[in-house]
Amino acid sequence: MKAVGHKNPNATLEQYGLKHSATSYWNLTPAELTEHSISRGMAEMADSGALVVDTGKFKGRAPKDKYTVKDAKTENTVDWNNFNIPTDNATFDHLYNKVMAYLADKDVWVRDAYACADPKYRLNIRVINEFPWGNMFCYNMFLRPTAEEINTMSNDWLIVNAPGFQADPATDNVRSANFAMIDFTKQIILIGGTGYTGEMKKGIFTVLNYVLPQDKGVLAMHCSANVGKDGDTAVFFGLSGTGKTTLSADPDRKLIGDDEHGWTEDTVFNFEGGCYAKCVDLTKEKEPQIFDAIKFGSILENIEYVPGTRTVDFTNVKKTENTRVSYPIDYIDNIMVPSMGGTPKNIFFLTCDASGVLPPISKLTPGQAMYQFLSGYTAKVAGTEAGVTEPQLTFSTCFGAPFLPLHPTKYAEMLGEKMRKHNVNVWLINTGWTGGPYGVGNRIKLSYTRAMITAALNGELDKVSYKKHEVFGLMMPETCPNVPDEKLDPRSTWADQKAYDEKAANLAAQFVKNFEKYADKANEEILAAAPKVPANA
Repeated sequence: MKAVGHKNPNATLEQYGLKHSATSYWNLTPAELTEHSISRGMAEMADSGALVVDTGKFKGRAPKDKYTVKDAKTENTVDWNNFNIPTDNATFDHLYNKVMAYLADKDVWVRDAYACADPKYRLNIRVINEFPWGNMFCYNMFLRPTAEEINTMSNDWLIVNAPGFQADPATDNVRSANFAMIDFTKQIILIGGTGYTGEMKKGIFTVLNYVLPQDKGVLAMHCSANVGKDGDTAVFFGLSGTGKTTLSADPDRKLIGDDEHGWTEDTVFNFEGGCYAKCVDLTKEKEPQIFDAIKFGSILENIEYVPGTRTVDFTNVKKTENTRVSYPIDYIDNIMVPSMGGTPKNIFFLTCDASGVLPPISKLTPGQAMYQFLSGYTAKVAGTEAGVTEPQLTFSTCFGAPFLPLHPTKYAEMLGEKMRKHNVNVWLINTGWTGGPYGVGNRIKLSYTRAMITAALNGELDKVSYKKHEVFGLMMPETCPNVPDEKLDPRSTWADQKAYDEKAANLAAQFVKNFEKYADKANEEILAAAPKVPANA
């Protein structure tokens, strides 16, 4: 066994039960990891300097193969459901030992990192990767300790990532050959059979969603966040594909982070050290900050080239619509250092409404905000999960159900308390379709969405008149700078307004049906915020 690179002198792989006979590479630089990935035939380089990888069979997360160990710690704290699927200690230990035996004679790449930019909540992480580019992803996405810190830090959590390992469903007590398992007692995340890097970052996000609200009184949020010139913080909630990364990368505002944050009594802080952006149809004109971040040190996943070149064709979705780029957060010019801001002044709930019913922007009452937060309505866009090839209506509680181990009302109650205490403006933003549903209408222009958000942030929408949506009760501004008035009322954008009314009634009914599981715990204010399903619907 040979260890190469910068490592904590007290750290060994044997402490994790890995009897390693090959080389372990510790905390290599991005340049070294790029060299390892290319020289071993695992990656290549685009003409921008970015490393290009193919994640294999899985181009997105596999939530049906995500398991949590059910034991004395988690039995009565985890909300067991289709996302928090229970497994037992014996299954975890069995698979863990098999993975360690699989890695025993293979080179591995080890990284020390941490999550949470606020030092009061820092979570140290050690990652063991089968592939060098997986280790480089962790360098980009987690926070990076100094060389001096590495010498002394001990890890709170371990991630073991073995994409080449295939489980046997017949003997390993899992559904498929791939799996992602979390053991909150052992503090280990075990991933096998999938090369999709997002499983690692979302594993740690799930851990923080469990630990911070219960142990620290901190609301963990699936959101992006930025800060204006006057120090006002804005938070953007939304599932993958709704625009969190795109809309928070604003040249006029400093980025705190693009995906995962905590909200304390007086701060909002980033969990991560990088960004993981969708790059389908990416152009420098539409998203200059993300486009310019695609350079040496960034990782492009599952892209295609312009034929005969190493120039990325961002319009080509032959492999997946979930093409991604990972890059350190400091690849964005205007960032907050450290990645922290103050109490939010505005919160945006982002939804990609494939039905074309919801307004492009509406202002919410506190009751409506809680109703929409618990509903978490959007459409899963193509590629974000295995098997999703076109938008699918979904309700993802708190805009992040797959990553929430606790009961949704825990997060909703914390958000409600904070919104009221700080008198936060809450807006619902539809980044989906207008003029008709998916296949008929068109996706709302990004320039219009940016203009509406800018107007909300600048207080310009405080000065305009509003009208109420007849079915959803949402308050829609009648005018907004740099947006045509007729675009603000979705009904007026449909050629067949009767068809719009039918679609709106259908969507309202689905909201009401979905909310039935929360109705017994919701107060009157929240219940009153439900859409009104027409009697003839």
